[in-house]
Amino acid sequence: MLQKKSFKVLAAIPKRDGGTYWMRCGSGFTNKDDSINIYLDAIPKDMKFQLRELDEEDLRRREASRSLLAAGSTSPPPSPGDADAPPF
Repeated sequence: MLQKKSFKVLAAIPKRDGGTYWMRCGSGFTNKDDSINIYLDAIPKDMKFQLRELDEEDLRRREASRSLLAAGSTSPPPSPGDADAPPF
């Protein structure tokens, strides 16, 4: 079975100090006809989004969360990296 592509929807949120915070505001999934369904959890004021395919780091994080949930833990694993760096 071919694995469908999964996407993350990101929005660049300007910070007061001039930096940028990359907020994940949704997910996307491919259909049989290669169109993409996008499900938003939040909408930024400027209505600008980026759609990025999930990378290996995202997939590892997702699997770690799933295994913790299967083991009965309710807290998500800590997310590595700097908050100023884009999550891709």
